[in-house]
Parts: sequence; structure tokens; C-alpha cells
Amino acid sequence: MIKIALLLENFVEEVEFIYPFYRFKEEGFNVDIVASKIGEFKGKNGLTFHSNTLVDPEKASEYDGVFIPGGYAPDRFRRDKDIVKFVKNAYNNNKVIGAICHGPWLLISAKIVKGKNITGFFSIKDDISNAGANYTGKPVEIDGNIITGTDPKAMPQMVKVFIEEVKKRANH
Repeated sequence: MIKIALLLENFVEEVEFIYPFYRFKEEGFNVDIVASKIGEFKGKNGLTFHSNTLVDPEKASEYDGVFIPGGYAPDRFRRDKDIVKFVKNAYNNNKVIGAICHGPWLLISAKIVKGKNITGFFSIKDDISNAGANYTGKPVEIDGNIITGTDPKAMPQMVKVFIEEVKKRANH
């Protein structure tokens, strides 16, 4: 069964968490809500979510994909050395990494964007460029095993591409 790590932190953009969660479930994927602690987190607009899996960088290779929602959560993700290492380990194990909106901030902290085509929310364009990536500004960008998207409007296309890529790689 395909296994996805959906990252969670306080101030996550709810739609960028809920939409992929249910799309992954519709596909029959096993979805772990991975966070720095087991428990309750508040979304950017006040919704409450619960994590069910404690982040463990050594278990990143057990997942077929990692999805990083946006909002203000990515600024918190990048402060946690275990979450940064988890994403880096998943990337190094050729797992599919998806990051929407401000999510590429975590990719920058994991030092996996240099030389890549990356998109994200327009306000982090300078951060992406300064990290050595090529900011494209396209709604969705695919470069190797990294899939990035700009904002909630890009979610349908981005999540579709993420699912297709995870399935393709899991079947090989």
C-alpha cells in the first residue's frame, strides 16, 4: 500500500492540508499525519487537527511521498531539525516531495532546491532564488522528485500530479 507523510504544524493553511488529505484517502493511500508531537494543532483560521505520527528522520524511507502544506506552518517546520532531516532523508531516498505555497521554505532549509525549478507563493520568490533554485512562478512545477505549487488555486493540478508521480514510482 502506498504510504504518504502529510506534515502538520500550527498555523497550517487548512485547505492545503484538508484537500490533499482527502484526495490521498480517495486514492486508497495510507496517510500518516506527521508532526513534532502527537496531539492537537490549530490551523491558520482556527480549525483543529490532530497528528498521529511523531516525526522520525530515520523512517522517511518508509514513505512513498511527503506532502508539505503551506500557511505559516512552513516557518515552524523549518525550525525543527527532525522535520528538516525527515524531508532531506525522504528526498535522498528518491521519495516524492510535494510543497505548496510557503512549503518550499522547508525545502530550502533541507538544502534540496539548488539548481532545481521551483515555484511557490510569490512572496517567497527571493528566498527560493537566493537558495540557488530557479523560481518559475508557474502554478505547478515538477523537477525530479520535487513537485511545488503556488497557492490554493493550484491544489487540484498539483495534488493530481503528486498522486500520479507517487503511483508511478511506487509501481517500479
